[in-house]
Amino acid sequence: MKTRPAKPDQNERKDRAEQTRKAILHAAIAEFSAHGLSGARTEAIAESAGANKALLYYYFKSKKDLYVAAIDEVSAKVVADALAALDPAYSPGERLLRSALNHFDRILTQREFQSLLQQEMVRFQREESGSISHFFQNAFSPFMRKLQDAVQEGMNSGELCEMDPLQVMYSIFGANVFYFMSAPMVQLAMPFDLFDANVLRLRREAAVNFLGQALFTDRARGAQLASRVLLEQPMPPVKDFTFRRK
Repeated sequence: MKTRPAKPDQNERKDRAEQTRKAILHAAIAEFSAHGLSGARTEAIAESAGANKALLYYYFKSKKDLYVAAIDEVSAKVVADALAALDPAYSPGERLLRSALNHFDRILTQREFQSLLQQEMVRFQREESGSISHFFQNAFSPFMRKLQDAVQEGMNSGELCEMDPLQVMYSIFGANVFYFMSAPMVQLAMPFDLFDANVLRLRREAAVNFLGQALFTDRARGAQLASRVLLEQPMPPVKDFTFRRK
Protein backbone atom coordinates (compact mmCIF):
# COMPACT_ATOMS: atom_id res chain seq x y z
CA MET A 1 0.00 0.00 0.00
CA LYS A 2 1.42 3.35 -1.08
CA THR A 3 1.83 6.06 1.50
CA ARG A 4 0.36 9.41 0.56
CA PRO A 5 2.86 12.26 0.63
CA ALA A 6 2.44 14.42 3.68
CA LYS A 7 0.70 17.71 3.05
CA PRO A 8 2.71 20.81 3.86
CA ASP A 9 1.74 22.16 7.24
CA GLN A 10 0.41 25.65 7.80
CA ASN A 11 3.82 27.11 8.67
CA GLU A 12 5.36 25.75 5.45
CA ARG A 13 2.54 27.25 3.40
CA LYS A 14 3.02 30.60 5.11
CA ASP A 15 6.76 30.47 4.45
CA ARG A 16 6.20 29.69 0.78
CA ALA A 17 3.65 32.45 0.48
CA GLU A 18 6.02 34.94 2.07
CA GLN A 19 8.86 33.85 -0.19
CA THR A 20 6.64 34.31 -3.23
CA ARG A 21 5.52 37.72 -2.05
CA LYS A 22 9.13 38.82 -1.48
CA ALA A 23 10.19 37.51 -4.88
CA ILE A 24 7.42 39.51 -6.53
CA LEU A 25 8.33 42.59 -4.53
CA HIS A 26 12.03 42.41 -5.39
CA ALA A 27 11.25 41.85 -9.07
CA ALA A 28 8.87 44.83 -8.95
CA ILE A 29 11.57 47.07 -7.43
CA ALA A 30 13.92 46.26 -10.31
CA GLU A 31 11.22 46.73 -12.96
CA PHE A 32 9.81 49.98 -11.56
CA SER A 33 13.25 51.49 -10.98
CA ALA A 34 14.20 50.72 -14.57
CA HIS A 35 10.96 51.71 -16.33
CA GLY A 36 8.82 53.74 -13.93
CA LEU A 37 5.22 53.12 -12.96
CA SER A 38 3.74 53.60 -16.43
CA GLY A 39 6.48 51.75 -18.31
CA ALA A 40 6.78 48.75 -16.00
CA ARG A 41 5.14 45.53 -17.19
CA THR A 42 3.43 43.24 -14.71
CA GLU A 43 4.17 40.31 -17.06
CA ALA A 44 7.89 41.03 -16.72
CA ILE A 45 7.61 41.25 -12.94
CA ALA A 46 5.80 37.92 -12.75
CA GLU A 47 8.32 36.24 -15.05
CA SER A 48 11.28 37.59 -13.09
CA ALA A 49 9.71 36.45 -9.81
CA GLY A 50 8.97 32.98 -11.16
CA ALA A 51 5.27 33.43 -10.46
CA ASN A 52 2.14 33.71 -12.55
CA LYS A 53 0.48 37.07 -13.08
CA ALA A 54 -2.55 36.10 -11.03
CA LEU A 55 -0.38 35.87 -7.92
CA LEU A 56 0.65 39.49 -8.34
CA TYR A 57 -2.93 40.55 -7.92
CA TYR A 58 -3.45 38.06 -5.10
CA TYR A 59 -0.74 39.65 -2.97
CA PHE A 60 -1.12 43.19 -4.35
CA LYS A 61 -4.55 44.34 -5.46
CA SER A 62 -3.29 46.53 -8.30
CA LYS A 63 -0.18 47.65 -10.13
CA LYS A 64 -0.29 50.89 -8.15
CA ASP A 65 -0.46 48.98 -4.84
CA LEU A 66 2.55 46.93 -5.93
CA TYR A 67 4.39 50.14 -6.82
CA VAL A 68 3.71 51.68 -3.40
CA ALA A 69 4.80 48.46 -1.69
CA ALA A 70 8.01 48.48 -3.76
CA ILE A 71 8.83 52.02 -2.65
CA ASP A 72 8.14 51.14 1.00
CA GLU A 73 10.34 48.03 0.74
CA VAL A 74 13.31 49.69 -0.93
CA SER A 75 13.19 52.74 1.34
CA ALA A 76 13.01 50.80 4.63
CA LYS A 77 16.77 50.14 4.88
CA VAL A 78 17.62 53.62 3.61
CA VAL A 79 15.51 55.23 6.32
CA ALA A 80 16.85 52.91 9.03
CA ASP A 81 20.45 53.73 8.08
CA ALA A 82 19.72 57.47 7.93
CA LEU A 83 18.16 57.46 11.38
CA ALA A 84 21.01 55.34 12.79
CA ALA A 85 23.46 58.06 11.74
CA LEU A 86 21.51 60.44 13.99
CA ASP A 87 21.87 58.25 17.08
CA PRO A 88 21.94 60.52 20.18
CA ALA A 89 24.92 58.49 21.42
CA TYR A 90 26.98 60.63 19.03
CA SER A 91 27.58 64.31 19.61
CA PRO A 92 25.40 66.64 17.48
CA GLY A 93 28.33 67.45 15.21
CA GLU A 94 29.25 63.83 14.70
CA ARG A 95 25.63 63.06 13.81
CA LEU A 96 25.83 65.60 10.98
CA LEU A 97 29.11 64.16 9.68
CA ARG A 98 27.73 60.63 9.77
CA SER A 99 24.56 61.78 8.02
CA ALA A 100 26.58 63.39 5.22
CA LEU A 101 28.61 60.22 4.76
CA ASN A 102 25.54 58.00 4.88
CA HIS A 103 23.87 60.16 2.21
CA PHE A 104 26.91 60.01 -0.10
CA ASP A 105 27.05 56.22 0.24
CA ARG A 106 23.31 55.94 -0.34
CA ILE A 107 23.60 57.65 -3.70
CA LEU A 108 26.59 55.47 -4.47
CA THR A 109 24.98 52.12 -3.66
CA GLN A 110 21.17 52.37 -3.41
CA ARG A 111 20.56 52.86 -7.11
CA GLU A 112 17.06 51.41 -7.21
CA PHE A 113 15.97 53.70 -4.38
CA GLN A 114 17.55 56.70 -6.11
CA SER A 115 15.79 55.90 -9.37
CA LEU A 116 12.39 55.46 -7.72
CA LEU A 117 12.82 58.64 -5.68
CA GLN A 118 13.74 60.70 -8.74
CA GLN A 119 10.80 59.31 -10.69
CA GLU A 120 8.45 60.15 -7.84
CA MET A 121 9.77 63.71 -7.62
CA VAL A 122 9.08 64.18 -11.34
CA ARG A 123 5.57 62.77 -10.96
CA PHE A 124 4.97 65.04 -7.98
CA GLN A 125 6.04 68.11 -9.97
CA ARG A 126 3.65 67.09 -12.74
CA GLU A 127 0.88 66.89 -10.12
CA GLU A 128 0.38 63.23 -10.87
CA SER A 129 -0.86 60.97 -8.13
CA GLY A 130 2.26 59.53 -6.51
CA SER A 131 3.74 58.07 -3.35
CA ILE A 132 6.30 60.73 -2.54
CA SER A 133 4.04 62.57 -0.10
CA HIS A 134 3.53 59.29 1.76
CA PHE A 135 7.29 58.68 1.81
CA PHE A 136 8.15 62.18 2.99
CA GLN A 137 5.51 62.21 5.72
CA ASN A 138 6.35 58.78 7.09
CA ALA A 139 10.09 58.58 6.52
CA PHE A 140 11.79 61.81 5.55
CA SER A 141 9.95 64.16 7.92
CA PRO A 142 11.14 62.37 11.11
CA PHE A 143 14.68 62.39 9.71
CA MET A 144 14.54 66.12 8.95
CA ARG A 145 13.29 66.89 12.45
CA LYS A 146 16.10 64.85 14.05
CA LEU A 147 18.66 66.54 11.81
CA GLN A 148 17.47 70.03 12.69
CA ASP A 149 17.33 69.06 16.36
CA ALA A 150 20.98 67.97 16.12
CA VAL A 151 21.97 71.33 14.66
CA GLN A 152 20.09 73.22 17.36
CA GLU A 153 21.52 71.01 20.11
CA GLY A 154 25.02 71.53 18.74
CA MET A 155 24.61 75.30 18.68
CA ASN A 156 23.21 75.31 22.22
CA SER A 157 26.17 73.28 23.51
CA GLY A 158 28.71 75.42 21.67
CA GLU A 159 29.99 72.52 19.55
CA LEU A 160 28.60 74.00 16.34
CA CYS A 161 28.69 77.51 14.91
CA GLU A 162 25.51 79.60 14.88
CA MET A 163 23.73 78.85 11.61
CA ASP A 164 20.37 78.19 10.04
CA PRO A 165 19.46 74.48 10.53
CA LEU A 166 17.69 74.22 7.19
CA GLN A 167 20.69 75.65 5.37
CA VAL A 168 22.86 73.00 7.00
CA MET A 169 20.64 70.32 5.50
CA TYR A 170 20.86 71.89 2.04
CA SER A 171 24.63 72.27 2.35
CA ILE A 172 25.16 68.66 3.43
CA PHE A 173 22.88 66.90 0.98
CA GLY A 174 22.80 69.42 -1.82
CA ALA A 175 26.56 69.12 -2.34
CA ASN A 176 26.34 65.34 -2.67
CA VAL A 177 23.41 65.44 -5.06
CA PHE A 178 25.01 68.10 -7.23
CA TYR A 179 28.21 66.11 -7.56
CA PHE A 180 26.47 63.04 -8.94
CA MET A 181 23.95 64.91 -11.08
CA SER A 182 26.44 67.32 -12.63
CA ALA A 183 29.28 64.83 -13.10
CA PRO A 184 28.46 63.85 -16.71
CA MET A 185 28.66 67.51 -17.73
CA VAL A 186 31.58 68.49 -15.46
CA GLN A 187 33.43 65.43 -16.80
CA LEU A 188 33.91 67.32 -20.08
CA ALA A 189 36.22 69.77 -18.30
CA MET A 190 38.10 67.23 -16.17
CA PRO A 191 41.14 65.16 -17.17
CA PHE A 192 40.08 62.24 -14.96
CA ASP A 193 37.04 60.00 -14.52
CA LEU A 194 34.73 61.51 -11.89
CA PHE A 195 33.16 58.10 -11.28
CA ASP A 196 36.43 56.24 -10.83
CA ALA A 197 36.44 54.50 -7.43
CA ASN A 198 39.53 56.37 -6.23
CA VAL A 199 38.09 59.72 -7.31
CA LEU A 200 34.81 58.93 -5.57
CA ARG A 201 36.75 58.02 -2.43
CA LEU A 202 38.58 61.35 -2.48
CA ARG A 203 35.36 63.29 -3.09
CA ARG A 204 33.64 61.43 -0.26
CA GLU A 205 36.48 62.26 2.13
CA ALA A 206 36.61 65.88 0.98
CA ALA A 207 32.89 66.35 1.60
CA VAL A 208 33.13 65.18 5.22
CA ASN A 209 36.42 66.96 5.91
CA PHE A 210 34.94 70.21 4.61
CA LEU A 211 32.00 69.92 7.02
CA GLY A 212 34.41 69.18 9.86
CA GLN A 213 36.05 72.52 9.17
CA ALA A 214 32.92 74.53 8.36
CA LEU A 215 30.39 73.55 11.04
CA PHE A 216 32.43 73.31 14.24
CA THR A 217 33.47 76.15 16.54
CA ASP A 218 36.62 74.14 17.28
CA ARG A 219 37.91 73.37 13.79
CA ALA A 220 40.65 71.07 15.07
CA ARG A 221 38.09 68.93 16.88
CA GLY A 222 35.86 68.96 13.81
CA ALA A 223 38.77 67.71 11.69
CA GLN A 224 39.50 64.94 14.21
CA LEU A 225 35.86 63.85 14.24
CA ALA A 226 35.74 63.82 10.44
CA SER A 227 38.85 61.59 10.32
CA ARG A 228 37.39 59.19 12.87
CA VAL A 229 34.02 58.96 11.15
CA LEU A 230 35.72 58.25 7.81
CA LEU A 231 37.84 55.55 9.44
CA GLU A 232 34.81 53.90 11.06
CA GLN A 233 32.70 54.06 7.89
CA PRO A 234 34.87 52.96 4.95
CA MET A 235 33.52 53.48 1.45
CA PRO A 236 31.41 50.58 0.20
CA PRO A 237 32.68 48.65 -2.85
CA VAL A 238 32.01 50.31 -6.21
CA LYS A 239 31.86 48.02 -9.23
CA ASP A 240 30.65 50.31 -11.98
CA PHE A 241 29.14 53.76 -11.95
CA THR A 242 29.35 54.58 -15.64
CA PHE A 243 25.64 53.92 -16.17
CA ARG A 244 24.85 57.39 -14.80
CA ARG A 245 26.34 58.95 -17.91
CA LYS A 246 23.57 57.57 -20.11
